Amino acid sequence: MIPFSPPRIDEKIIDEVVDTLKSGWITTGPKTKLFEKKLTEYTGCKATLCLNSATAGLELMLRWFGIGRGDEVILPAYTYSATANVIVHCGAKPVFVDVGNDFNITVDNIRRAITERTKVVMPVDFGGLPCDYNAINALVKEPMVKALFQAQTEEQKQLGRVMILSDAAHSIGGRLDGKKVGSLTDISVISFHAVKNLTTAEGGCVCLNLPDGFNNEEVYKLLCVKSLHGQNKDALAKTKPGNWKYDIIDAGYKCNMTDIMASIGLVELERYDSESLVKRRQIVEYYNNFFKNKFWAELPAISDSRRESSYHLYALKIKGITESERDDMIQLIAMQGVSVNVHFIPVPMMTFYKNMGYSITHYPNTFNLYSREISLPVFFDLTMEQARTVCEAVQESVEQVINRKGSFVNI
Repeated sequence: MIPFSPPRIDEKIIDEVVDTLKSGWITTGPKTKLFEKKLTEYTGCKATLCLNSATAGLELMLRWFGIGRGDEVILPAYTYSATANVIVHCGAKPVFVDVGNDFNITVDNIRRAITERTKVVMPVDFGGLPCDYNAINALVKEPMVKALFQAQTEEQKQLGRVMILSDAAHSIGGRLDGKKVGSLTDISVISFHAVKNLTTAEGGCVCLNLPDGFNNEEVYKLLCVKSLHGQNKDALAKTKPGNWKYDIIDAGYKCNMTDIMASIGLVELERYDSESLVKRRQIVEYYNNFFKNKFWAELPAISDSRRESSYHLYALKIKGITESERDDMIQLIAMQGVSVNVHFIPVPMMTFYKNMGYSITHYPNTFNLYSREISLPVFFDLTMEQARTVCEAVQESVEQVINRKGSFVNI
């Protein structure tokens, strides 16, 4: 069976993890701090905080900005549940909007959704393709949009507008106008989950890029406290002779990254551009070349004149089919020993959110894309021979369902 997205575990990773274990320092320590420094250099942001998940990073930043009951946060309907769940955790209202044909949120849909209750916009870089942050950043700075903004906390007053909190879980290494993800807007949150391009097993980071007037290093220090029970000294700081005494200055959380996780990340980051992205691009180009002349295939948006993806997902769309026909295709592909996936079941289709009153009927393009999407395997150890097996399994399965349907009217 060809798997969908296994992590790359080789001797370099194993040796670095063993080195961490032998060091005796396995929680947040010197390797986590080094990983943060390297990520700041890589992304071009102003400061980076590593955590145990991207989800924790999103919620931490919403709470830092004072998001709570009565507030609204705009996000795409086409995303994973984590993006919406953190808004609910804070007591605020998720305001879903439809997406464009590249699966990403559109500026026009954001504009239509903004009200005097809007505090944050959370774009999602689907599959690794950055959203149009230049346009989104410009939107929230427009005088009429700023006039709607009602600041309640000191952070909100200092920013003076809607904050852009990018869910960049998929997109480390992606680029917009030559700048890397992490430095494209106010705050970007990246995932290092096991299936991501760059993994630490679990984990994530917050890339701070707040505008002039904010001291990003001071915000970083505050977030360190908030991510460790509100404790004003971490374990590393307390190792200094006589420095054992600490205080709790906030009712914080427990979501720090460990040095074991960071050790994996350090190896992965060092070879990310030179190896990981190169291989993922090769796989995506192979798929594109295979499917480009298939009348039923709609290739994913990978790059354009301004943007380049991180090649996290290969989201192939099949023309003129229904959701159930797509599901039949996936079953047939699996029977040929190939694992594929769907990204994602849109959040308004989930029971919890349906019970809150949301309906996928309000997001027609989101459902249209979801109902026709099949994600193909993209991972470092996938061979070109395996890639061909994937392509042939997809072609055979898709065409079997289409032939069974017996009509190409909608294709």
